[in-house]
Amino acid sequence: MDKTQRLQLIETLSNANGAPGYEDEVTNLALKWGGHFANAKRDPMGNVYLSHRGNDDKKPTLMVDAHLDAVGFVVQAVDDNGMIKFVPNGGWVPSNVAAQKMRVRDKNGDYIPALVVSKPPHFMMAAEKKQPISIDHMRLDVGSTSREETLNDFGIQTGAPIVPDTTWSYNPKHDFMMGKAFDNRMGTAAAITSLAELADTELPVNLVVALSTQEEIGCRGARVTSRNVHPDIGICLEGCPADDTFTPAWLSQTKFRGGPMLRDQDTSFIASHDFQAFVAQTADELKMPYTRAVRTGGGVDASEMLLETGAPTVCIGIPVRYEHTNYALCAYPDFEKTVQLVTNLIPKLTVDQLKKWYVAVSK
Repeated sequence: MDKTQRLQLIETLSNANGAPGYEDEVTNLALKWGGHFANAKRDPMGNVYLSHRGNDDKKPTLMVDAHLDAVGFVVQAVDDNGMIKFVPNGGWVPSNVAAQKMRVRDKNGDYIPALVVSKPPHFMMAAEKKQPISIDHMRLDVGSTSREETLNDFGIQTGAPIVPDTTWSYNPKHDFMMGKAFDNRMGTAAAITSLAELADTELPVNLVVALSTQEEIGCRGARVTSRNVHPDIGICLEGCPADDTFTPAWLSQTKFRGGPMLRDQDTSFIASHDFQAFVAQTADELKMPYTRAVRTGGGVDASEMLLETGAPTVCIGIPVRYEHTNYALCAYPDFEKTVQLVTNLIPKLTVDQLKKWYVAVSK
């Protein structure tokens, strides 16, 4: 895939609607793109499996994970005025939600525009203006005047998904992208691109790209994909939150234009030390910038791969500024370097190398 194709893939994935549990559009896109160069299938949950066409059951299995979903919301109820009460699916901060434009799915499966609204300042008491607003006090307005109109004319039902109404864009002069859902459509695009680059390469492992659903509400899809793939070794690809705009340089561990992030630890998993060192060594050999990160929050699908079989597992992140908002930024060179790292790393995962990490390689 050349750069134009890679950008087209990222654009298509970013623009797609795919809140947790409603990833159908993204699932179908992954099947379409992956089906050109891999054996592609899905399961009932919407998880996608892209298998290298040179796989051999006698070889150990490498699972490359990325999640398809992105944070969103879900309709809880409609009040008498037609305003929609909603709840988060995934981690949102109220200040990033207020006054944003969203899309909500109607009963026909179409997404219609809506605004996140709250009481205007004109009608607030002085004390109210100083109080932070919670998501519980926000509503979604589709332009209705009654409960009946919202339910019947607009076709909005309880349980309907809501996603940011954001269109992807690319700045060619400065080589960066702006859009929604970069966590984790960036990881998804990197996984698909890496598989495409290795499609004609004979590999020492069975390569299965497993694209999971419902990561943002507890890594639920990865629990299923890990059970189905049963990996001997795992790589999790993520769009990871960049901290370079508000953290001292000495403490910043995920940097815009800083290359891939190698996550040593978060609240859900600890990277396999030997495998992590091997990834860092590969990046050094490529003379590639990268960062290491220890996080006191967060959680990734790597935790489910690690727990399923005890497989050596790492998480490689593409830096994304302003995740879990309507608009995020990602530098294309960071995406490109991540793909370069992964495609150089996988052919080096030989049986002899895996034995050093106590992987049972005989099938």
